Amino acid sequence: MAPLYQAPAITRIGPKTDPSKRPADPLKPLVPSRTKLTTIEAKRIMSILDEAINKVELVTLLSYVASNREDVEGVLGEDIMRAVREHEDLCQVLLENVRCLKEKERQLQEQEEAEEEGWLRDRLLSIELQKSSLSPLTQQIKDSTKNVLRLLLSNPQAARLLQMQTQSRSAEAQNFIDSLIELRGFLFEKLVTSPMEARDKAQFIQDINRQNSNNQQIIDTLENELAERMKKRNAEVEKENFVIQELKNHLHQVLKFSENSLLRTKQEAEKQQKADFRASQARVAKIQQEILQLQSQFYNLVMENREAEQALRKKKYKVETEIENWIQKYDTEMGEKQEELEDLEAVHKEEKIALEELKRRHKVLVEEFVQIREEREINSKKRMEAEQEMVRMVRAATLIQAFWKGYLVRSLLRSKKKRGKGKAKGKEKGKQKGKEKGKGKK
Repeated sequence: MAPLYQAPAITRIGPKTDPSKRPADPLKPLVPSRTKLTTIEAKRIMSILDEAINKVELVTLLSYVASNREDVEGVLGEDIMRAVREHEDLCQVLLENVRCLKEKERQLQEQEEAEEEGWLRDRLLSIELQKSSLSPLTQQIKDSTKNVLRLLLSNPQAARLLQMQTQSRSAEAQNFIDSLIELRGFLFEKLVTSPMEARDKAQFIQDINRQNSNNQQIIDTLENELAERMKKRNAEVEKENFVIQELKNHLHQVLKFSENSLLRTKQEAEKQQKADFRASQARVAKIQQEILQLQSQFYNLVMENREAEQALRKKKYKVETEIENWIQKYDTEMGEKQEELEDLEAVHKEEKIALEELKRRHKVLVEEFVQIREEREINSKKRMEAEQEMVRMVRAATLIQAFWKGYLVRSLLRSKKKRGKGKAKGKEKGKQKGKEKGKGKK
């Protein structure tokens, strides 16, 4: 089985037609309108399932690594191989314990009737204790598996090389991985299907089931009609067989009457055969003479062709020697080219090592440059902030000085105004006193 949605193959796309004349796709409700996941939750679900499939693929190849240590030791590294050996030892211990436990259970079943009840109870207790001791070992195997997976995932190149050994995986493990991939396809289809599309799909399936039931009723009706027609046809066939039997009887009588004519025809044929035999003997003698003439011609042609064959054989030997010389020359030249190629490969490896060293140094210099640039940016930001603070302080000092100067000017103006008002009031008081004295004199 496969997911209902599949991308259309390019080789199956037909010529373009008018959209108005194009027939509607009957399976369109079963195909999701979206081909990509849109929600974060769906993407997380698919990423978790993909990661699980990747881990299962790696775990199913641990048996291959354990059985082919010498082949993969240089590829996977010492840490991974050490973890794989520890995992293999734990698995062997678990298998040995399970095998012993099964053997004890089998012996217990065989001796259950013959032994005493006390010994049987002690044996069952020991088996239960051994079963309980398997759970810590199982937990250790789980932890070992997690450790191996962690080491493989931290080394992507080793994981990739290990995943390439798909032929070494067992059939059961491959079936399990195929089932997970199939589950991923169904889950992806379920996640890209919107609730509206799911409802349309359910409605479409209900319509199909209803139509199927109607078609089944029609089929049942047609089958009943066919059965009746077959009965009628069998009756007609029986009648025709009776007629055929009568015709056979009549034909048998006709054959009896035709035996005499066959005998006469046979006698005439024998006479004609004898005459033809005499004529064929004369023709055979003539043909034998022609055969002798053709044999002499054939001998002459064979001799001529034999000389031509000798000439062609000499020419062929000459051509073969020339070809062999060319092949030897080609082998020598190719050997020289191979040596040059090996030298160039050695130089290329040395230059590649130097390039890796330069890349490493360049990476260190880039990191130092980035650090220096960040420090410079921080210093420039601090300097700009200090300059802005100084500008604000200068502006504030200027405003304070201007305010103070204005205050001083206003205070001076107020003191002058007060003095002027005092002099004017003294003059008015003197005038009033003089007027009052003049009135008293009068």
